Amino acid sequence: MAEDMGDRTEAPTPRRLEQAREKGQMAKSLDLSSAMDLIGGTTLIYYFGRTLFNGLAETMRALLGDGGPGDWLDAETATRVFTWSLDRSMMVVWPIMAIMFAVIVVSQCYQVGFRFTLQPLQPNLSKLNPVSGLGRLLGKKAAIKAMVNVGKFAIVTSLVVLFVMSHVREMAQLPMLSAMAAFGVVFQIIVKLVIYTLLLMLAIGLADWFYQKWQFTQDNKMTKNQVKDEAKMAEGDVMMKLRRLRMGRDMVAKSLQATVPKANVVVTNPTHYSVALQYDPQTMAAPVVVAKGADYLAFRIREIAREHNIPIIEKPPLARALYAGSPVGRQISPLYFEAVAEVLAYVYRINGQADEAKVQAEAIASGADAA
Repeated sequence: MAEDMGDRTEAPTPRRLEQAREKGQMAKSLDLSSAMDLIGGTTLIYYFGRTLFNGLAETMRALLGDGGPGDWLDAETATRVFTWSLDRSMMVVWPIMAIMFAVIVVSQCYQVGFRFTLQPLQPNLSKLNPVSGLGRLLGKKAAIKAMVNVGKFAIVTSLVVLFVMSHVREMAQLPMLSAMAAFGVVFQIIVKLVIYTLLLMLAIGLADWFYQKWQFTQDNKMTKNQVKDEAKMAEGDVMMKLRRLRMGRDMVAKSLQATVPKANVVVTNPTHYSVALQYDPQTMAAPVVVAKGADYLAFRIREIAREHNIPIIEKPPLARALYAGSPVGRQISPLYFEAVAEVLAYVYRINGQADEAKVQAEAIASGADAA
């Protein structure tokens, strides 16, 4: 196939990356997600652990003491006791579970954003092929992943060993301390170890995230032929849109051939807008917009007007106002009656129809007074 010819040396296009995301293929680091989840969980335990412990202990005391749902646990009360215990426990646990769920969602969306797709869940029989499965297990990527996991384990283990060795003297003095003092020392050592371990895991997760982004780009690199084919497809889409645009413009231009000749005058802003107006005092209460257009269509309106000897009057402010506020086939707004009356009167005067100009102006003025 053409897309398989050549080396993948070209950077992936935005369309290629979007297609990969639609398939559920995204640059994501499980190490970073795990580190963020552990940091969130540890922080919650540190701040709410005592509340959680006291709540569960109170439930246990009530269950074993007189505050439980019954004095005897038999077949009739087993379900009631279980439901009561579960309700009491969930009242204590659910706020922490909700916060932890939010932390997990944030740790995932931080890397890949919000993307809902069911395509990765669709059955793929090729994954059941033992030959390809063995190739994945023994391939280059699997070997690199195994080496990286061994390296991460070695780094974390080395940190723990070095930390414990640095606190050997403190731990050797524990037998000489009281129980509470020894507990305080052990607690401080554990807290320090947890903080250092989590920070190291976070650093490893960030490094792995950048590596996964680089690897994702490498996996989606394209050949020169693929880039050319995609460019041709995109160009074809643009050409199709331009073709539809031209067809629509041509249809409008054809309709102008039938409507513009009915006009008495065309009011124009020579560079952008043209509005064709028709007015018959015998049948119309006010002038009507029979056609209007901008840019190319404005140019076509003026061309058709010249072909039919329809006067073209340059009134840029009036042309812009009529174009923006007067729909085709509707009477103009009463706001423009006076300005349009002056235009029509001028047209009739230059055509040697002074009496007609006076009648037109009076008719439009009377319409403005009525409005």
